[in-house]
Amino acid sequence: MLGATGTIGRATVKALIEQGHEVVCFVRPALAAQPAATPPAGRGLPEGVTVRHGNVFSPASFSGDGIRGEPFDVLVSCMASRTGVPCDAWAVDHQAHSIALGVAKQAGIAQMVLLSAICVQKPLLEFQKAKLAFEAELIASGLTYSIVRPTAFFKSLSGQIDRVRKGKPFLLFGNGELTACKPISDRDLGTFIASCVTDQRLWNRVLPVGGPGPAITPRQQGDKLFALLGLKQKYKRLPVAMMDVIIAALSAAGRLSPRLRDKAELARIGRYYATESMLVLDSESGRYDENLTPSYGSDTLFEFYEQVLRGEASIERGDHAVF
Repeated sequence: MLGATGTIGRATVKALIEQGHEVVCFVRPALAAQPAATPPAGRGLPEGVTVRHGNVFSPASFSGDGIRGEPFDVLVSCMASRTGVPCDAWAVDHQAHSIALGVAKQAGIAQMVLLSAICVQKPLLEFQKAKLAFEAELIASGLTYSIVRPTAFFKSLSGQIDRVRKGKPFLLFGNGELTACKPISDRDLGTFIASCVTDQRLWNRVLPVGGPGPAITPRQQGDKLFALLGLKQKYKRLPVAMMDVIIAALSAAGRLSPRLRDKAELARIGRYYATESMLVLDSESGRYDENLTPSYGSDTLFEFYEQVLRGEASIERGDHAVF
């Protein structure tokens, strides 16, 4: 298992254990403060998991420190770049996965389950191109594969809870109805990924997957949050053109500064998520279609909002956070 210490990775490891699998997690050196057979403190890995550490960019380390000459049936990866900037994306989303695939084949592993992203349908960003490049390698590898492309995550749609609770307006791009998604919880997604190991109906397929219920717009998210808090609706609308100006300025400055070049890419990532729906893209009509987006699981975003407001759930937000 790669990427076991992220939120989706932990949920997937839990589901794999619950389904009766023996799981070995290969984690990066920075997370390897504990003995090899002990999950890093506070990382949320369940009992019964074996943790090994090494360098995901080294074939020798992945083979010697991770696989150790033992027989494995499946390689599962929830590993992803933290920021999405080009150097990080190509290093992790493509190179590290390519190394792992090569070593897995040499070790006789016959199956791989990969967590990808639904946004690769319309690849305008470097991290999307890097993910697609590895998807193509995996499909051509000869291994049995399942490529899971989830829609939006709960944590990605919960970043404004604190600001609204403090009396600040809910931020919308345009009228708040430019996009829609069918968000899926960590638990449901982890269960779906784990099921790909044994469910032959999910083999050798690219699998878009969303959560239950109809698609939800940002405006609907805001309306529900205000209702749950018992507050009067207060919105601040941000024009997409404002982001275009920021991107243009950062792109120009980025010709001289790698740091600003990365900031320009992060701004492009923000604009993408502000203007593109996380739903299946209909190749014939060129439109996003919630009816073509498979639903899975039982957890809903608004139930998660309630849990957060009651203090029963927390939000672990990554480097892709816009708000």
